[in-house]
Amino acid sequence: MSVTPLRKILYTAEAVTEGGRSGHGRTSDGRLDVELSVPEDIGGKGGPGTNPEQLFAIAYAACFQSTMLAVAQGRKLDAGDSRFTSRVGLGPTGHGGFGLRVALDLHAPHLAAPAAAHLMAAADQRCPYSNATRGNIQVILTVDGTPIEEIVENDQGVA
Repeated sequence: MSVTPLRKILYTAEAVTEGGRSGHGRTSDGRLDVELSVPEDIGGKGGPGTNPEQLFAIAYAACFQSTMLAVAQGRKLDAGDSRFTSRVGLGPTGHGGFGLRVALDLHAPHLAAPAAAHLMAAADQRCPYSNATRGNIQVILTVDGTPIEEIVENDQGVA
């Protein structure tokens, strides 16, 4: 698969880390400054710091939700008061390395499930995180715990 170069860079984030998963990270603008700790679940000591999976869970969900809200606005749908629960799993691939799995679950109280599922499908095509991970890691999209494919399959034209 070839990589399509960006036509223009709109924003660049810069961060420096030291010490890996048991270290420290900070952005060049000073807005984010975090201690990092290895979770006990993967053999670490735990500790008060965050970890890359937690940071990725927040980043992916925030970007995906912003994309979905833009799509909703364009379709004149009310995605207000929506929230995402994001889960990033880390585990062995079975080939000597490790991989990630992401699950994004949408709760959108002002939308019917089919409309929410169609919005998520559209956002998945536009979100930079989705485009970066597509074909590389498993991403599971759900609305209140139900896979969007299942909702769309059962859709009777309500969306």
